[in-house]
Amino acid sequence: MIESLVNLFWAFIKVGSFSFGGAYSLIPLIEKEVVKNHQWLTHDEFLKVLGMVEIFPGAISIKFATYTGYKTAGILGAVAANLGNIFTPAILILMSTFIYSIYEKNILVTKAFNGIKYAIIGMIVAIMYQYAVKNGNHWQEFVLLAVGAALIIFFKLHPAYVVLIAAIIGIFIL
Repeated sequence: MIESLVNLFWAFIKVGSFSFGGAYSLIPLIEKEVVKNHQWLTHDEFLKVLGMVEIFPGAISIKFATYTGYKTAGILGAVAANLGNIFTPAILILMSTFIYSIYEKNILVTKAFNGIKYAIIGMIVAIMYQYAVKNGNHWQEFVLLAVGAALIIFFKLHPAYVVLIAAIIGIFIL
């Protein structure tokens, strides 16, 4: 049991330490840890959990850590995985908040953050493309993709409503 808890902590400390750019940029890292490295989830289960975690509020990494940790070692597993997941980001945010408050007006710092911002956008687009290609096998799935994007981009609909609409449409066309 202790070994499982330690493995969960270290697997999710990697996720928390190397996932730059938010939710979608870390999905491949989570998949590598929970499917390939440790076999806590199968690939199919990973995709099902990915769909499930997207409908609930909160960070994807926390929901994956909770699901994987609980499945592997119960409540203590969920706690260990989440502690690993948040450890590095929490420490880095505390340190960087202090440093940024001192140097936020520096032109080089401003330019560096702008460069990071655009690289992250590119990473998110790449992950979205890979996710769509890997999972979109039928025209109906691409219709849902287009409808979801249009509702957010053109109609400025809240993402929660888009998820609900997609669930309803999915019941009828998938």
